[in-house]
Amino acid sequence: MLLTITISISILVAINFLLLMFSCNKTEKRVKIDRKPVVLRTQLNFEEEHHLAPTGS
Repeated sequence: MLLTITISISILVAINFLLLMFSCNKTEKRVKIDRKPVVLRTQLNFEEEHHLAPTGS
């Protein structure tokens, strides 16, 4: 009984490794990309206006 369980688990592990080795979901090698710095410029325009919040009453 114990020998049967051991052999069954060993066969399942071997099948798992075979499926892992020959899987279709392999990643492709990426093409080399030029790494240039990206400059982000933002303009912040704050106008000072004093508005009162609505009170609802």
